[in-house]
Amino acid sequence: MLSKIIGSVVGTKNDRELKRMRRVVSKINAREAEIQALSDEQLQQKTAEFKARHQNGESLDALLPEAFAVCREASWRVNGMRHYDVQLIGGITLHEGKIAEMKTGEGKTLMGTLAMYLNAISGKGVHLVTVNDYLAARDAELNRPLFNFLGMTVGVIYSQQPPQEKIDAYQADITYGTNNEYGFDYLRDNMVFSLAEKKQRPLNFCIIDEIDSILIDEARTPLIISGQAEDSSRMYALINTIIPRLKRSKDEEANKNNEDEDFWIDEKNRQIEISEKGYEKIERFLTEVGELGENESLYSPSRLPLLAHVQAAIRAHHVFVKNVHYIVDDGEIIIVDENTGRTMPGRRWSEGLHQAVEAKENVEIQAENQTLATTTFQNYFRLYDKLSGMTGTADTEAAEFKSTYDLDVIVIPTHEPIARIDMDDQIFLTKLGKYKGIIREIKEIQAKGAPVLVGTATIEASEELSYLFDQEGIKHNVLNAKQHEREAEIIAQAGSPKAVTIATNMAGRGTDIILGGNWQSFIEDIDAVSPEEMARLKAEWQVKHDQVVAAGGLHIIGSERHESRRIDNQLRGRAGRQGDPGMSRFFLSLEDDLMRIFAGDRVVNMMRAMGLKEDEAIEHKMVSKSIENAQGKVESRDFDARKNLLKYDDVANEQRKVIYSQRDDLLAEMDLKEAIDVMHHEVYNAMIDQFIPPGSIDDQWNIDGLEDELEDEFKISMPINDWLDEDRRLDEDGLRAKIIQTALERYHTRREQMGEKDAAQLERHLMLQSLDKHWKEHLTQMDQLRKGIHLRGYAQKNPEQEYKRESFELFQMMLGAIKSETVQDLSRVHIPTKEELEALEAQQRENAAQMQMQFEHNDVDNLDSNAGAAQPPAQNRNQAAGAAAAGMTAGAAGANASASAAGENPYAGMHISRNAPCPCGSGLKYKQCHGKI
Repeated sequence: MLSKIIGSVVGTKNDRELKRMRRVVSKINAREAEIQALSDEQLQQKTAEFKARHQNGESLDALLPEAFAVCREASWRVNGMRHYDVQLIGGITLHEGKIAEMKTGEGKTLMGTLAMYLNAISGKGVHLVTVNDYLAARDAELNRPLFNFLGMTVGVIYSQQPPQEKIDAYQADITYGTNNEYGFDYLRDNMVFSLAEKKQRPLNFCIIDEIDSILIDEARTPLIISGQAEDSSRMYALINTIIPRLKRSKDEEANKNNEDEDFWIDEKNRQIEISEKGYEKIERFLTEVGELGENESLYSPSRLPLLAHVQAAIRAHHVFVKNVHYIVDDGEIIIVDENTGRTMPGRRWSEGLHQAVEAKENVEIQAENQTLATTTFQNYFRLYDKLSGMTGTADTEAAEFKSTYDLDVIVIPTHEPIARIDMDDQIFLTKLGKYKGIIREIKEIQAKGAPVLVGTATIEASEELSYLFDQEGIKHNVLNAKQHEREAEIIAQAGSPKAVTIATNMAGRGTDIILGGNWQSFIEDIDAVSPEEMARLKAEWQVKHDQVVAAGGLHIIGSERHESRRIDNQLRGRAGRQGDPGMSRFFLSLEDDLMRIFAGDRVVNMMRAMGLKEDEAIEHKMVSKSIENAQGKVESRDFDARKNLLKYDDVANEQRKVIYSQRDDLLAEMDLKEAIDVMHHEVYNAMIDQFIPPGSIDDQWNIDGLEDELEDEFKISMPINDWLDEDRRLDEDGLRAKIIQTALERYHTRREQMGEKDAAQLERHLMLQSLDKHWKEHLTQMDQLRKGIHLRGYAQKNPEQEYKRESFELFQMMLGAIKSETVQDLSRVHIPTKEELEALEAQQRENAAQMQMQFEHNDVDNLDSNAGAAQPPAQNRNQAAGAAAAGMTAGAAGANASASAAGENPYAGMHISRNAPCPCGSGLKYKQCHGKI
């Protein structure tokens, strides 16, 4: 209440920001006459003048009024479009590193050119991020004439782009591309073997179009570059045959008490709970087919991968739905983005889920993949010096943008008042009744001559409606993931009189629906159009436009509420652009997922008590309020999942920065001799500690073991016993120094034999090879640790703190392993000829080029440490099921399966020789047992 009173007196924070920016707009407008008086040549010379002034110390903030005025005038001369004052406010917002929320149709694409031009003056590069390749290419071509006129270069990045073309695109003043491609290029740049192969410059300024879609909806989707791992397709096919034998419970209590039911799915949290009988049934089947021994349990450490396969298969059959979460196209499973309704070719779910879906749909099961490099959009975009974004719907997520990215949201007023009328929701008892209500509404709208856009949440729903429309004789177009090739054509005419268009989620479509249809689309494929023909088409369009305006504009019908209010607002925002009239209404039923899972019994009972018929609806504020509360719960749950992912990835991100920084230093350093010498000291000291404990007496020394270890690990023979016999005064420190000095002298001699240049090349190659190998293995360990870390809560420990502690220990072990392996390789390596070195480099580049790289789309629910893992019914099974949730992949279990599954090495930090017997008493060498990474 107090905040409302204060807001009414001094205005909200948004009001105060807009007031401040309007003063800057006044300065821009004050320069308009002066800039208009310039010739084209004088206007173009302004860019060079701005660059010189900036290099001489003038800030971009100081240049803003004049630079924006120049950009606006250039846009008018080149494209015939002049920025409105509200677009200037939006440009200021972007330049200041904030999010500009502008309604659909207000001209975000044009608005962005202002901040892009100003920030490109610094010469450090500007990145514009879009949600798909089509929009990146379209926007680049749309704005290229303007930027070229102003002396700026424009580049576009895309998948499978030739290396030199991509380097040129990144060197341009302004670069367009998708969030996926920017992220992948960052990861790929940190896998190259020379600085010349890196594509990106230091990350300077970034504008993200549809920022809520990328930084909120896709934030739980890590970018993963992966290589093929062990093929376990036979196991996926085998486990797939079990699932039809398992019976799903209706609720949690039934799952516990009914002996005939095997598992239950918590739809709110998407968790799976398998009953005792369910586990026993699965174990019996696996025993029958020979995958489990007679007395073997599904929880034995070596069988944990089997449990992970079962969980993935249950999710594939009962959580992931065809034509909702994926489609089958030409024998391939293609993921559908739930937020945009677009297909995502090339992406794959991880955790074996994609293979389980392939088995379910009886298509070829592709091999699993091993992570080579990974990051999240959250951490990638926080690397930019300045980040900003624009969208039509960000204010509902303002708190998350602030807490996660330190980004403020500024709501930009519309150029013309919004004339769209948003009607109350209509709620029906059944889905069929709802569809009848939609058909009735469409016929009434068509009778007036207005166009209709029907929004659906899934492909399945769009096809159901399409079938019913055909039955009713309603002519229509369908826009979903299966018809995405016709997207531009369908959207272009969706505003024609009486047009009916069914579309899945409209986020990021990037094309406005013009009332009366888009007359210019008719002439795009014609080489030459006469002025008379153009005038005739435009006149015909004007008649249609006026007809649609008189009929109330574009009518939006939502066939159900989405889990996020932003998606609903994006659909509504398609109507009412630039002051156009429009109407929107959502039609719901008690059978909709959101209503069924979240709305609550009170609403359902109230509607049933009213005795409504199937095709009768109610409009009630209490129901609308319940729906909003349900959406709020889902948004809160998703925010927690994203926050949880970021919390754990922040740990990995700090390690990633260290490794990538070391990698850059390796690539840039001309002479590694000094670093290699330091490594020799560290590695040999660690080895000597195992046989000559620091501060010990000579009776405790194991000199024979030390000599054998030096020979075995480093192929260096040292007569240490003879040295001690010859010099009785040789103490611990003296002996250490002599051993290390001997090793260094041998290394320096070998280095001289190779020659300075070849030695440096070999050192760099071996260090990079070791670093990349151990970093890849470390990522796998971190992934397994994260999946099982929530089990520490049972031991009254803080999982987050435990994760930080253990990941640090793993990181220290990894750094030690990199140093040890590098010194070993340099000691044991055959000294190659110059020709052999050149062949080695060529082979390395060929291998890198042929490496199978693909984007894995993580099952977002598994990213929450408590979500997605099958939870056993009793405490004694919690430990084992949690270990299974730790995500051990098929084939990962071996002699040290128990230690690997728990993600722990009890001897971590001890200086144990890799070839020494493992202290656990297994009889194996340490490197083959607990020391195995």
